[in-house]
Amino acid sequence: MEQQEYATGTTRVAAGRPDGRTGGAGRGTPDAVLAVPVVASVPAAATRSDGPQEQAAAVLSGLPALSPDPGLLRLAHWFAAAAPGTADDLCTASLGLYPARHFGIPADAAADADVSWWHGPTAHAGAVRRSREARPARGPRRARRDAAALPVVRSGAKPGTSGKHRKPERTRPVAGAQDRSAQEQPGTDHVPVDRLTAERRIAARLLLAHPLVTASGPHADGFPLIRRHRDWLTERFDTLLGYRLVVGPWHARLCKAGLGPGAARRLEHPGTGAPFTPAGYAQLALALALLVDAPEQLPYRRLLDAMHAAAPDLAAAPAERAMALAALADWQVLGDLPADPADASSMLTVDRELARAVPAGPPALADDATDLIRRAADAEPATAVRRLLAETPAVLAADLPEDQRAWLREHRIGGPAALADFLGLEAELRAEGVALLDPADELTDLALPGAGTLPQAAMLLVERLVEEVRPLPGEPTEGDVPIPDALIDGVLGDIADEYGLPAGWDYLADRTALRRDALDLLHRLGLVTPAPRATRPPSWLLRPPAARYAPAPDLLPAPGTGRHSRPAEQQHA
Repeated sequence: MEQQEYATGTTRVAAGRPDGRTGGAGRGTPDAVLAVPVVASVPAAATRSDGPQEQAAAVLSGLPALSPDPGLLRLAHWFAAAAPGTADDLCTASLGLYPARHFGIPADAAADADVSWWHGPTAHAGAVRRSREARPARGPRRARRDAAALPVVRSGAKPGTSGKHRKPERTRPVAGAQDRSAQEQPGTDHVPVDRLTAERRIAARLLLAHPLVTASGPHADGFPLIRRHRDWLTERFDTLLGYRLVVGPWHARLCKAGLGPGAARRLEHPGTGAPFTPAGYAQLALALALLVDAPEQLPYRRLLDAMHAAAPDLAAAPAERAMALAALADWQVLGDLPADPADASSMLTVDRELARAVPAGPPALADDATDLIRRAADAEPATAVRRLLAETPAVLAADLPEDQRAWLREHRIGGPAALADFLGLEAELRAEGVALLDPADELTDLALPGAGTLPQAAMLLVERLVEEVRPLPGEPTEGDVPIPDALIDGVLGDIADEYGLPAGWDYLADRTALRRDALDLLHRLGLVTPAPRATRPPSWLLRPPAARYAPAPDLLPAPGTGRHSRPAEQQHA
């Protein structure tokens, strides 16, 4: 999909000041081109809820009126009316600021591409048990087989490496791709090919993980590499993924496309990790609608008043408004937020250039939220599949429409290989689909295994669920496998018994919260998915890639003997 300007009725003007000042609206040079909404001037009194004295003070101070951008104001209303899942999809489609997400540890042995994830090599790394009693020996309920049925592949995680993109290397040729590695780029006249490849991969991975990179932000060290290789990166992102890359003097913006309905990446509070609500998204779009043409120095109270005046029907709780402003501060659209929001004298520093860089989707062209989500994900089959490979942990053929499934089947080797070479990833091909792995565990926002209570509990949960419901050799393996609801509770009970409640495992004191958040994490990683029928609580299905995190099947395993497991005679009923 060709990326569109965010505003209704835009005109293109030169941005920034020639003196190169580092303030919000003055960062940049005359060659930076921005989209500025053409909106009729609105008197200050019409956009403010201040009293007569405050309005007079604003006029005397020469402050311009805050007029909302109509496209973003419309988007704010779509967010407010959306259901939580749809609001996440809408954020993904309209902002495209989500990070890539990949599995890390490769399987411990190579496997034929026709081998199922259920029975192939694993990347299992056993957790260290902290309980007072050893866990009784047990094994998969349904994976019993004789020695001749399937070769046993013992588990064992591959030792971690520093990542191929971190060191000089020679790249494999990509079939059908133009070799531009030896062409001259600005500032790379004497850079060896190996170092050139490594630099380009670092820059590409940084943009895929953080689509908005600034020269003064947390990833400033990588910004010079992006600028140095911007021409090559622009061509590669456009050719492989259909993404537009804009690199200016002070920021780089990779405009990602949407991922379609149900494949969203929810936005979270940068400090607490709390997920955005539809009202929080609405406040974010509303604030952006005012900031794209705001003055460089803006009183905090004036912004809040202008938000209320622009959309009085979008009133939100203070926490939701604070969440939206925290995200804008994290993206450096706003400077430091005041400690006391009630302090009317607090001033905000506004970077209009970054505010205009945040929207990536075309709200002005869409009829409604559903149409915007569809438009943002619309692409020809090759581009659509490559986007999924680059952004998601695994691509299963069963999840794709027929045209995309046909493309993946025809380009099963070359398609993933081109992206793997571009980003320094490793392709894992299985009967059900493809996963691009990042052994460096950098190109992902969620890691499994990971540090902390929740990732550890989720890892134990998925490992034991696979042991219990893994299909037998010879059974159909292409689809998802239902998980008995009682089994989830039983496994979590076993985990609680075996691990007790040591420091750091406070989650286990609240089994309901543990169940909810562990399944949510596994769902976001594509290892489980809700059953199609709508139930409360939802029934769950185990997905084939989950088996890569469980031990390989053992011969004639003992039945489950955990206190919360079903007796052996019930398991075979």
